[in-house]
Amino acid sequence: MDFKNNTKHRYKNIQGLRSFKNTLPKEVKKIISKKGHIYSETLDNWRSIVGEELFKVCYPKSFKNSNRISPSYLSIMVKRGHEVDIEYSKKKILSRLNSYLGYNAVEKLKFVSFEGNDGVFKEKVLDNATNNKYKNEISKIKNEKVKKSLEELSKYFYKK
Repeated sequence: MDFKNNTKHRYKNIQGLRSFKNTLPKEVKKIISKKGHIYSETLDNWRSIVGEELFKVCYPKSFKNSNRISPSYLSIMVKRGHEVDIEYSKKKILSRLNSYLGYNAVEKLKFVSFEGNDGVFKEKVLDNATNNKYKNEISKIKNEKVKKSLEELSKYFYKK
């Protein structure tokens, strides 16, 4: 790797491989420098941190880092009706989270409730989802496999 002083620019250029830190956009660097890795690690491992039962009724919404006035906290979205369960397991979640991260990164947990659907998400499939114009275009295709796959795909899309 060669160091090169470029006289037309005020920064020194490094020729060769750049470090990963230098390839990231500025916005991403700001998030990571404000302990954004805590939120991403929490999100990736939420199931193992809270357990299977609580995983079904809550998920992390955001992480706020501490400053001079307020401590750091993790905001958690909780399905309506399960707030009491989460409140009772608050200390367990906090201790597991901090032990997973390796240090006391989160001092408080804040809960925000939301209306959750108890039913399973259903696919929206309309019989006449495709427009006649698209049906005509699809029927002009000679390859049967492509034609069939486009017809199947068009069932899931509809114009509002």
